[in-house]
Amino acid sequence: MANHKSSLKRIRQDKKKQLHNKYYAKTMRNAVRKLRAMTNKEEAVKLYPAVQKMLDKLAKTNIIHKNKAANLKSSLAKHINKLS
Repeated sequence: MANHKSSLKRIRQDKKKQLHNKYYAKTMRNAVRKLRAMTNKEEAVKLYPAVQKMLDKLAKTNIIHKNKAANLKSSLAKHINKLS
């Protein structure tokens, strides 16, 4: 266990940040999963900008890596283009 006041505070802050990041990462994964499950192109095209915005925001705040966001956006765009 930590002995310094500052390290105790850091532990508290880390727990809070971990919960925050976990929530947004899970929300992002669910949105990506929902978009991949879509079979209707019109609905997928409507949802894509919101998912794209979410990925960009998470990459900007370092919750996910910028390359992961780029890869997800690319693969989702490919998926949408394949839909009829």
